[in-house]
Amino acid sequence: MVSMSSIDETPADFQAPVGPDQATRDIAEVAAVEVITTAAVHLMSAAAVKCGLAEGDDAEELKDLDEARKLITALAALVVASAPDIGNQHARSLRDGLRSLQLAFREASVIPDAPGEGPGEKYTGSVV
Repeated sequence: MVSMSSIDETPADFQAPVGPDQATRDIAEVAAVEVITTAAVHLMSAAAVKCGLAEGDDAEELKDLDEARKLITALAALVVASAPDIGNQHARSLRDGLRSLQLAFREASVIPDAPGEGPGEKYTGSVV
């Protein structure tokens, strides 16, 4: 049987839902470079999984090159568009990650794209 006192107790790790006003204040405190790099890392991680680079026995099952192409293209657009504003230090590591994904995509693809036609290459130029 559950006592009333145990129902009223709040667990130590409980966090109340964040309302729209609090969420707006929280995001206002985050620098743009952090938002951009976080978005880029999420795109990179998803693209890596879709290229078959996930760890584990199910990596091949998770591979989906059509989805990887979309993610890499979005990442390329974000990196190229934001590079002048986020500075070379941040842009360089994002470009390196993007290039690695573009090369991984080419390696994973059964039918290779023509130079300049791979994912994101309309933004980055040919990756061979």
